[in-house]
Amino acid sequence: MIDLHCHSIFSDGTSTPEELVALAEQGGISALALTDHDTTDGLERFMAAGAASTVQTVSGIELSAEFGEVTFHILGYLFDPAHEALQAALTWVREGRAERNVQILEKLNRLGYALTHADVRKHSSDDLIGRPHFAAALIEKGHFKHKDKIFQQLLGKGKAAYADRRRLTPEACVELIRKAGGVSVIAHPGQMRLTSRSLRRLVKKLKEHGLGGIEVWHPTHKEYQAAAYLRICEDFDLVATGGSDFHGTLTPDLTLGRGFGDLLVANDILDKLRSRADL
Repeated sequence: MIDLHCHSIFSDGTSTPEELVALAEQGGISALALTDHDTTDGLERFMAAGAASTVQTVSGIELSAEFGEVTFHILGYLFDPAHEALQAALTWVREGRAERNVQILEKLNRLGYALTHADVRKHSSDDLIGRPHFAAALIEKGHFKHKDKIFQQLLGKGKAAYADRRRLTPEACVELIRKAGGVSVIAHPGQMRLTSRSLRRLVKKLKEHGLGGIEVWHPTHKEYQAAAYLRICEDFDLVATGGSDFHGTLTPDLTLGRGFGDLLVANDILDKLRSRADL
């Protein structure tokens, strides 16, 4: 059993890279990929922790992209984290995120939710601050009890305190990962809410730029969705991957490696990814 999708304190998770490796070892997970949002900052610690454990640690990332009106994510695996072009793109994205965070803070204060940058910053152990950290600050201040309500009312796309940010094009994401020696995978396509025809059109377009796989097995995917994504993988000669999308205590009913209990990602999937990486 492996898990190719999890997050640490370096993006919007609550576990350190070392804690993730320890959890994987305790849970009998043979390989784990750290896929923090738009950053590779946690990978050095993650890989070092893996070297001292029985868990194979895999370099990963989750990049944000746009396809028309749809925002979605592309996972990258087995790439060189120090690749110059990749890091330049990540810097550009992070600068845009910082600008967006100022706008969110201003909107929240205008709406009567008194917050400072320090209130939000304390919920992130790194410079990368995202909407989940705003949600944590709002909960700490007593404005809400659950993050779902916050996204539904304030921070979700189009809501009162939402602010958009810089994103790469899907083609740029795929090409950056490929040039860095890695393999790109469309993350949790079920969350994109695309028709089958639109998803296939996107997959065909990205395959031409080097797309390597689709995340078929994900805790939010229904059985019929996974079956449909598996067929797309077969039709386009892509690797079918999977992972728990573990964020730690933010989703307490979801566990690393097993999702909501029925997730099972086979060991040989990592071998299939390695065969497509430029190692």
